[in-house]
Amino acid sequence: MEVIIITQARVGSTRLPGKVLKKINNQSLLQIHLSRLKKSKLASKIIVATTFEEGVEQIVEIGKVMSVDVFQGSTDDVLDRFFQSVKEYAPDYVVRVTSDCPLIDANLIDQVIDLTINNELDYAANILKELYPDGQDVEVVSFNTLKRAWEEAKLQSDREHVTPFIRRNTDFMGGDLFKAQNLDCIKNYNQIRMTVDEQADFDAMETLINDLGLNETWETYTQHILKHPDRFKNQSIFRNEGYLKSLEKEK
Repeated sequence: MEVIIITQARVGSTRLPGKVLKKINNQSLLQIHLSRLKKSKLASKIIVATTFEEGVEQIVEIGKVMSVDVFQGSTDDVLDRFFQSVKEYAPDYVVRVTSDCPLIDANLIDQVIDLTINNELDYAANILKELYPDGQDVEVVSFNTLKRAWEEAKLQSDREHVTPFIRRNTDFMGGDLFKAQNLDCIKNYNQIRMTVDEQADFDAMETLINDLGLNETWETYTQHILKHPDRFKNQSIFRNEGYLKSLEKEK
């Protein structure tokens, strides 16, 4: 089985411009993110799917330094960018992550890949039930399923966020196009935030990394945040705000 990780990264961001280029201890968030992705034992390749925006050459250079492929595509049609980045490889499965999650756990990625392959699924994730911390989101989709979504998804929100069309049409969500399962968690940690969308998120990430370093598990980072709530002021920020804004535009 060939499995390729695609991570979305761009310079433009309305809430925190250039966030993936911001540095903690001389490493950009994108470098930290890619270093952790490289620990996956089941993925054979990593692609950074970015845009042609001004300043994107910094993302391209980081990809070169980190020895990962970089693909440039549409800014707004992220589904197209995502599909085009991997089309020539046509792997068995594609992993979707986003670069504003610098402390993504590669072991969690491998668990979702395992779940997908062992159960011959079209789609698997740990977000169909949101029990994991925001910032540990992992989705695995078969290439054929991704291709079908690219061909058939029409809503702007489906194009901007890659997988809503797939999720909506899974048997897990009551649809009949795709076979899917969720990677469950023994406890609900969805109130924990490890993603970077705003300055408060970056400040919290800097605190977390300075406290524990770059090589801990998602569980260790989670427990640290739970033990020191006064040090992480970003925990009340609403989850999935970008997708909710896209849905609001369509009304």
